[in-house]
Amino acid sequence: MTEPRDEQNIPPPEGSFPDEAAEMVAETDVEAGAAGGDPATADPAADPADTAGEGADDELTLARIALEERTLDLQRLQAEFVNYKRRVERDRDLIKENATYAALAPITEVLDTIDRAREHEPLEGGFKAVAEQLERTVGAAGLTRYGAPGDPFDPSLHEALSHVGEDPEVSVTTCKIVAKAGYRIGDRVVRAAQVLVVDPAAEGAQSAPEEQGQQDQQDQ
Repeated sequence: MTEPRDEQNIPPPEGSFPDEAAEMVAETDVEAGAAGGDPATADPAADPADTAGEGADDELTLARIALEERTLDLQRLQAEFVNYKRRVERDRDLIKENATYAALAPITEVLDTIDRAREHEPLEGGFKAVAEQLERTVGAAGLTRYGAPGDPFDPSLHEALSHVGEDPEVSVTTCKIVAKAGYRIGDRVVRAAQVLVVDPAAEGAQSAPEEQGQQDQQDQ
């Protein structure tokens, strides 16, 4: 008589469904641990708060660098604008001065005619009024007259027409006679003064009058 087989004690054959399911569950656990899904298998040294802080520091550093670059750009643009403004103002002044020079230079001949008329006789009537108004107008425009007897001779301001000898009363070459007055606009000479000059007397010539004066005092 055959004994009944206990089916609960019979092990399942290899390759059966329970074994495959167990292997799949094990592989799933391993993958989850590697991806950080399982807190037990995650790297304990990796702190999410530290990672976020490092990212914020990097962004702040980049923002500071960008701010410094923009600040330098603005400062450079401001300096360029200031230099440009200065050049424009300087060019404007130069253009104005050149225009004034071109307009007033020919009038110096008219002023010379007025001076010769004054030397001949005092101005009277309408001619006097016109001459004075013209002189006021050119003076207001910046034209300045210079040159008088006794001024030290300056080659940048005077044109020496002739030497008229020596003068013991001067220590440097001096304007003795002014043939034509000079005119300038600011520091710019429109026309140099035309003058006749005298030179200082030589040492011998200077000592002779002094010796003569001393001799006269002794005779007295």
